[in-house]
Amino acid sequence: MALLLGNFLSKKRLVLPAFLKQNFQISQPHHVSRQQSFVTCHRLPNRIGPVLLWRNGSRYICFNTVVRRTPSRDTAGAFTRCGPFHTSASRRALPAPLVWMVLKPLQKLMAIILGRSIRKWWVALPDNRRQLLREWMWHRRWRLVAGAGLGLVIMAILLLTHLDESPLTGRTRLLVFSKENYMELAALVSQEVRYMEEFAELMLPECDPRHQVVERVIQHLVQRNKDIPEVSEIDWTVHVVQDPKVNAFVLSNGKVFVFTGMLDAVTDVHQLTIVLGHEMAHALLGHSAEQASLSHVVDLLSLILLTAIWAICPRDSLALLGHWAQEKLTQLMFNHPYSRKLEAEADEVGLQLAAKACADVRAGPVFWQQMEMRDRLTGELELPQWLSTHPSHKNRYTQMDRLIPQALELRASCVCPPLPEADPRVVFSVSVHILLENAKKQTKAQSEREPKPRSHSPAPSLPTAAITALTPQPTALTSDQENKMSVLDNSSTSLVLTPDETDSSDQKVPCPS
Repeated sequence: MALLLGNFLSKKRLVLPAFLKQNFQISQPHHVSRQQSFVTCHRLPNRIGPVLLWRNGSRYICFNTVVRRTPSRDTAGAFTRCGPFHTSASRRALPAPLVWMVLKPLQKLMAIILGRSIRKWWVALPDNRRQLLREWMWHRRWRLVAGAGLGLVIMAILLLTHLDESPLTGRTRLLVFSKENYMELAALVSQEVRYMEEFAELMLPECDPRHQVVERVIQHLVQRNKDIPEVSEIDWTVHVVQDPKVNAFVLSNGKVFVFTGMLDAVTDVHQLTIVLGHEMAHALLGHSAEQASLSHVVDLLSLILLTAIWAICPRDSLALLGHWAQEKLTQLMFNHPYSRKLEAEADEVGLQLAAKACADVRAGPVFWQQMEMRDRLTGELELPQWLSTHPSHKNRYTQMDRLIPQALELRASCVCPPLPEADPRVVFSVSVHILLENAKKQTKAQSEREPKPRSHSPAPSLPTAAITALTPQPTALTSDQENKMSVLDNSSTSLVLTPDETDSSDQKVPCPS
């Protein structure tokens, strides 16, 4: 609330306080034009100090100031130079992100203490005092309702004054933090420093082929999307982490982190371009600041419910249970759905970035189908969508498949080379069908040759070779991975490169011998 009020009042003009007005003698109070006003200093012998006159025709403001006299300096009969002056001591306001960082851990504790204090105060009251208080509240119920309504109106006004429009999609969103404030907050939290320290021993050198492939794709995406102002404003930096997890993320300042498990999961450079375009879209759309704003507002509203829980529940154990239920409901009703919404928006914008980079956008749905198939083969249980911060693989490739026609039109308008006639989606579907048929035949043949064991164990639905093919490989760069990186590196040249990209892509960093 303090952050919302601070941002709201910073946009308003404040009047001079009453105690400062008493120090001024104002004659003929009219509007004074700053362009025609000037300050002069006169030395008068019958004054304690010089008199500053602000002249503008017949309108002026005069007041006395005290000057420190030095005996070694004779200024009699001479003009003195006036420097800047202040009616009060200069004070620096605390930055809003710092206030938010300090208050966020304390606000829940304060709400718990307040609610618990109200409960203890109510229990300690005699019965007659409780009855009098109930009657007092009943007689003034409309005033209390009006006060609550006024509070809701003030909250609505504060929220409306912080609405913003997304730069690329035009979606109306709530932004409590401006771009500058959120960058300050990210610097205070030290996200980049934390990740750099965490992955310090796992960072691949720039001479590694995997790092060079990711660097080339990022540069290509930036060059082909220069018409977007936000792309040129961010300094994009690539970090490849040697980790088998299938993951990639980007910070708000343009630091891109890609795990080697993601490089093993993609099939070609087109899928890699779509994945990196998705991560770049998060930074371009300011999703981190948007999520922080939503978290700030939801936490503020949940404080009222949290105080009521600790005030109404008769025991602390029930209050703790209600507190846990309130946090889970907040996640399921606000945080997780909003996070899935931002992921879907990043999928859409990332597909557009990849289309302008002349990638085969039809490979996007195939990637998420591969991820779904991989989870089935490895036996990893995927959480239900309503429990996850990301959409399910099935929903992602279904939604992305609907966006393919628009992305193909955008790609054609960017003077890109024609795509091959073979649709990757059809090729993948046929390959999966053949793989399943071969697995059924192999399982049937094994069951006919071998006698039935006493302890029946479920036969694998797919052969081990298929599981190995779709399982992330070890972190070391094997010969298969070297071949894959060379294929990705060579296939990246099939994308339409600008002269700047061609020059920069040819300059590879050699590995030290």
